[in-house]
Amino acid sequence: MKTFLLILLALASLVLIASILFQSGNSAGLSGSIAGGAEQLFGKKKSKGYDAILEKVTVIGAVVFIIVALILVTLG
Repeated sequence: MKTFLLILLALASLVLIASILFQSGNSAGLSGSIAGGAEQLFGKKKSKGYDAILEKVTVIGAVVFIIVALILVTLG
């Protein structure tokens, strides 16, 4: 059981790393923060496509990672 959880933890960490690295970056600097606020205000969102899929994969990977890590800690 512990070996299975360790393998699952390793896979979740690899998925998490890959999904974060493949995501597109935000604009840097002050102009990026102003433009980001305007895009959020006027509703320009990346609700479809590659970035949305990567965002969902990142969230799922993080949740699996945290849950498996907590289970492994309690098994001690």
